[in-house]
Amino acid sequence: MTTYISILRGINVSGHNIIKMETLKKSYTSLGFQNIITYIQSGNVVFQFKKSGQLKIEKMIKDKIADDFGYDVPVIVIDYPKLKNVILNNPFLCNNNVNLSMLHVTFLSAVPEKSNVDKLKDVDYTPDKFLVVDDVVYLYFPDGYGNTKLNNNFFENKLKVIATNRNWNTVNKLCKIAESNNNS
Repeated sequence: MTTYISILRGINVSGHNIIKMETLKKSYTSLGFQNIITYIQSGNVVFQFKKSGQLKIEKMIKDKIADDFGYDVPVIVIDYPKLKNVILNNPFLCNNNVNLSMLHVTFLSAVPEKSNVDKLKDVDYTPDKFLVVDDVVYLYFPDGYGNTKLNNNFFENKLKVIATNRNWNTVNKLCKIAESNNNS
């Protein structure tokens, strides 16, 4: 079995697309997923499933949520080794002056076309910083996520892929849950 992490966008936000995590776990169970663990109410789910393609699993989850809850929710799935690499390769960790609580990661549904990434080279929203690496955007917001223009919509519009953001604490917690799940 492979340990996966699914990251749902736009559920339980401001009273919209409400899904209770226990109900979501039942939906995941019906898909044949095992050892399902949810983390907070924003649609973070760690689970195990036979080795399958990321896009196949994303479609399974997306279709199941549409069938069970009537919501069209973007879904991004990564495996445990990928999440671990995301953490290990964060370029902002090299700076000792970085406040870890201001780090974020935006997960992308695919590696964006180089031409779209190149369009971001001149974007400057100082003091906010970002770096696109494959299908991940590393972010540092010294004034907080609520004060930046570098949000999901910005990256979706510029990179032409689905994007969903998690703070650094959540990314690390998901990795710890996945590691524990992976070793069970």
